[in-house]
Amino acid sequence: MPVSLSTARLSASDRAASWHEAVSHAFVPMVVDLLEEVPSPGAIVCHQLGPVRITKVQAGPQVVTRSRRMIADGGGPPSLILSLQERGTALKEQDGREAVIRPGEFSITDTSRVFRKKIAEGFVFASFHFPRSALDVSERDLRALTATPFSGTEGSAALVATYLSRLAREVEVMDEAVGRRAAATALDLLALLVDDRSRRSRPQASRSAASLERVKAHILRNLRDPDLSPSTIAEANFMSVRFLHKLFQLEGTTVGGWIRTQRLERCSRDLLRPVAAELGVAGIARRWGFANSSHFSRAFRAAYSMTPRDWQVGGEPARCPSAARDTSAPGGRRSGTRTAGV
Repeated sequence: MPVSLSTARLSASDRAASWHEAVSHAFVPMVVDLLEEVPSPGAIVCHQLGPVRITKVQAGPQVVTRSRRMIADGGGPPSLILSLQERGTALKEQDGREAVIRPGEFSITDTSRVFRKKIAEGFVFASFHFPRSALDVSERDLRALTATPFSGTEGSAALVATYLSRLAREVEVMDEAVGRRAAATALDLLALLVDDRSRRSRPQASRSAASLERVKAHILRNLRDPDLSPSTIAEANFMSVRFLHKLFQLEGTTVGGWIRTQRLERCSRDLLRPVAAELGVAGIARRWGFANSSHFSRAFRAAYSMTPRDWQVGGEPARCPSAARDTSAPGGRRSGTRTAGV
């Protein structure tokens, strides 16, 4: 649900106080000095996508400042603001640097440290405000890039600018699930940009581990879907199927093998619960995404050394579900690219 505010209907004398309150509420507490004798109307529209708040701001000339006292007073965990300038030129100061941000460029501000921003003309910008913890980059690399102009026409910065610009335009029509994935991709692209600019890439294993956890969470949310497959998983997480397979290879397994193990564990639990009397073995299998009951029985027997019905009657044996054999892992039978019925 978007949050909107406009000072257009307020008298000129009331606009300054209302605008100061609106800016501090939309971002973090700041001092706002309007540079016009008769303040121009201002407008703010906010949308929330997962951890990222996207805010479109339009107003007249002003200076905003965040002081040490405001930072000391608290107001939440450290956060970052990426501002994509659409109209007007901004002068930003932070960490001993001063930068001119022109239309088509963007910059990063850390709200946990003092900063100042001046725009001497009417302006429009889109901002992306998110917790510092959501961006997986080192503090040293990030601090080196605050109050720095990033061109929207060159290299990785152009990729970030293009993606964020489109995200800001389409945020109104995104549902919650799509919005969360889009926000996660935006943060990944920004981390890539920081890595690129710092000339010190973080270990590949760190980025891969974060991506793998995100993919696993997606799989678990959709485990009941019999059409769950590497292609649908990769598409939903904005990555290639090849990269998806590489993520699971780092753990010595496959996409299909991991999905099958998760489904078998849940089936084994349900077979010992009252719901099994109502659904039966085939119903339990379908409940957790096994489209073919014969395939389910073979997979279950390979994992637990007994049939699903024997398991249901005799209870859990010594074998642990997590030890289920992945016959599609290296050295075993290879699975296909589709995991439906796994």
